[in-house]
Amino acid sequence: MKEPEVFDPREKLFSHFSQYIRLSPALTADLGSRVAIVHFRKGDTVHDTGRVCRESYFIQQGLLRTYYLKDGKEISEYFSAEEEWVNSPRSFMRQQPDIYSIDALEDTVAYRLKVADLGYLFDNYPEMERYARLSMGSLFGHLIERITSLRFTSATEKYEHFCQVYAGLHQRLPLSMVASYLGITQETLSRIRARR
Repeated sequence: MKEPEVFDPREKLFSHFSQYIRLSPALTADLGSRVAIVHFRKGDTVHDTGRVCRESYFIQQGLLRTYYLKDGKEISEYFSAEEEWVNSPRSFMRQQPDIYSIDALEDTVAYRLKVADLGYLFDNYPEMERYARLSMGSLFGHLIERITSLRFTSATEKYEHFCQVYAGLHQRLPLSMVASYLGITQETLSRIRARR
């Protein structure tokens, strides 16, 4: 009798890396042993402002938001969903506190990779440098598009760009968070959506 196939829950993570680099058996084993599956409930704080960010999360299922407070108001900086990494970038890279918090907008399952383990992988697997370069290139492209959209487009164009970038995701987000991400009022956003 044939043994049933066992599904490795880290397969989505390995598949993500394989889009950028060839995962050797050794790197696959080391990466797999250094990630842990974590669960967050809707409303949980994943990372709090003022703390050093020592972990990065690759989302298997769910939705997280990175934001900061300005004059007591939450300003959404970006949203991360399935098959995306999230951390507080400057804090993670410099190992210093910064202004960002991360919370769960939905029940979320993610793979946690600690900064020390990431450092080990970079030190021991040169192909990780290629992964970082290629994956960060697409992230930087997204950030430049966002800056251009925020600086040089109308509120309607900002929203259209948001819907393209977050296609399939924008319906999962509260209107107030989308408005703060776009830098417009919720009333303006409601009018724009009503005209669509």
